[in-house]
Amino acid sequence: MITLHRVTSVNNIVSPSCYRYRNVNGKVNSGDVFLRRRKCVRERVGLCYRIRAYSESKVEEKKVRKYSPLLESPLLSENTVSNADLKTIPDIWRSAAEKFGDRVALVDPHHDPPTNMTYKQVEQDILNFSEGLRVIGINPCEKLALFADNSCRWLIADQGIMATGAINVVRGSRSSVEELLHIYNHSESVALAVDNPELYHRMADTFNSKASVRFVILLWGEKSSISSHVMEGIPVYTYKEIIDMGQENRARFVGSHDAHEKYVYEPIKSDDVAALIYTSGTTGNPKGVMLTHNNLLHQVHNLWDVVPCGPGDRFLSMLPPWHAYERACEYFILSFGVEQVYTNVKHLKDDLREYQPQYMISVPLVFQTLYSGIQKQISTSSAIRKLIALSLIKISMAYMEFKNIYEGKVLSRNQKQPSYIAAILDWLYARLIAAILLPLHLLAKKLVYSKIHASIGISKAGICGGGSLPLHVDKFFEAIGTKIQVGYGLTESSPVVAARRPHCNVLSSTGHPIRHTEIKVVHDETGEDLLSGSNGIVKVRGPQIMKGYYKNPTATKQAIDEDGWLNTGDIGWISTVHSVGRSRNAGGIIVLEGRAKDTIVLSTGENVEPEQLEEAAMRSSLIQQIVVIGQDRRRLGAIIVPNKEEITLASKKLSTSDSDAVELSKEKIAGMLSEELRKWTSDCSFQIGPILVIEEPFTIDSGLMTATMKIRRNQVVELYKEQIDDLYK
Repeated sequence: MITLHRVTSVNNIVSPSCYRYRNVNGKVNSGDVFLRRRKCVRERVGLCYRIRAYSESKVEEKKVRKYSPLLESPLLSENTVSNADLKTIPDIWRSAAEKFGDRVALVDPHHDPPTNMTYKQVEQDILNFSEGLRVIGINPCEKLALFADNSCRWLIADQGIMATGAINVVRGSRSSVEELLHIYNHSESVALAVDNPELYHRMADTFNSKASVRFVILLWGEKSSISSHVMEGIPVYTYKEIIDMGQENRARFVGSHDAHEKYVYEPIKSDDVAALIYTSGTTGNPKGVMLTHNNLLHQVHNLWDVVPCGPGDRFLSMLPPWHAYERACEYFILSFGVEQVYTNVKHLKDDLREYQPQYMISVPLVFQTLYSGIQKQISTSSAIRKLIALSLIKISMAYMEFKNIYEGKVLSRNQKQPSYIAAILDWLYARLIAAILLPLHLLAKKLVYSKIHASIGISKAGICGGGSLPLHVDKFFEAIGTKIQVGYGLTESSPVVAARRPHCNVLSSTGHPIRHTEIKVVHDETGEDLLSGSNGIVKVRGPQIMKGYYKNPTATKQAIDEDGWLNTGDIGWISTVHSVGRSRNAGGIIVLEGRAKDTIVLSTGENVEPEQLEEAAMRSSLIQQIVVIGQDRRRLGAIIVPNKEEITLASKKLSTSDSDAVELSKEKIAGMLSEELRKWTSDCSFQIGPILVIEEPFTIDSGLMTATMKIRRNQVVELYKEQIDDLYK
């Protein structure tokens, strides 16, 4: 009887085809096979100096243990690190712990229990969580689904998963169970980490019957909240249990030579996939974007030019962290010693006032909401206060407009450069008018804007991404002295590719490309590179571009060409470079004008970018949400969700009745909204005709908005298809 043994080396040098044969009695068989292999076996077994044979008939195969080169310091000889040494995202935490140790890193006041964590505590919890995952059986390169919302424990879980060499697959708790199931199965995830027992209860029946789940981790809440039938056959662990198991095993591991000898150590590589982020799926099922450690580290290394933050600064965080925008920003700011405070829509107003953050990272809708709140506060003031405030704001807007002219921060599409004399005269005139308006602007800062700043904080900058910021909102915040820096990117680009800088914050733009990033504009049909100032499809190339779509090579080839250019699907242009004149400091800036797939083609053959009209319409206080429609129709229309409170107030002002309640028909509301559209879109190239008024707003829960609060245009049009057809009859 012959027993077959496979010998595995530490560095995988031994070929799987190289076997050693023995009789069960221990004597060597002198057959031809052994003679041919004898020399090979002797030489290669000599390389396996770490393999320990526990018996004649048994050789223990070592487990591969992947690790972050800098984070797991017991495995290393280096004692100091810097940001330049980072090889993986989890390496951030050792670097940050050494530099900022006892500084507060995370403040999470709205979970139970409320949590404050220093940088040292964050590092230790990540190490403990990752070791706890190893204890319960997560292996390198496996996928673990992390379905949870923004919190300090989300960050620990995210980084704990990465530190094991596993890949996290992320989504928020508001997604439908069907979407979560698709993501889980498509990604080939083996286990679940979920926000709380409520989410697990909602998912359990579907997942138990249609997915294979090795175990479940609850980030918040206790197992006692879960029904016993739901847990049947699937181990469930709390966050604390994972941390405790990891801490205990780390203590055993560090002090045990035998424990070290059980593993083959393999550092995580920079080009290994760190995370699978599924796109919001505006058309069809979402695609899994594979982002590597190197992709995400590009953001960590290159966003400081945009946000020059440091120890002592405080960020307010409210976006879903599984979205690439929030996620990359969190990694970046926490590598520089910043304090991050978690908030949500419910607590945003109070937290802005209480924590007075230097920075806030958010999406256009949040800044629009802040703008509307400030405007409402002004409008409810006494008549004299309202008049003074609105007059001073208009003066400040005019002052900033002339200031931007003489500073050379005005966008231009004109290839022809202005003459030197004309540029000098333009500069002198703008400088003169700005000087005249400056005293009133300074008065406004003291009388009006100081009170606004006290209520919203954001003393350095609001960082806006994930969509287009309406120009009137942009101008307003510039006028009152609250800097809003707009950035641009996609999940496929990790995400930031361009952003407005503090010293060059040009309105209506998304700023210059960030470092090591190339951007060009090409013709949508021929693919030919276009000159600056010309509209076309925006393409991007750089180290932050994704590895590809998971299990979807066809979609990957469609998105990224052979030269590495990512087709963003966005329509835009690049401002012309001038050496003199009002555009001398605004050359090379990226300007976006909408999505190629959102372009409405009327039956007359005219192309319409709906975002411009929607942005103009949203200036009306009566309109809560709007989607411009009209594909293949003779004219444009719109689906509108009215602001019920403002509609009621406006109707009372128009009504001659003394009754407090004014009953409004849909026809009357539609008439009021049509008047508003005519008023606010009068300067646009196209006008909106018939409108469909609906009562229920578009929400994330309904699937009609993305995580960054952008309306899913195609889904809305499909949902109301019959009513739209009736509208155009």
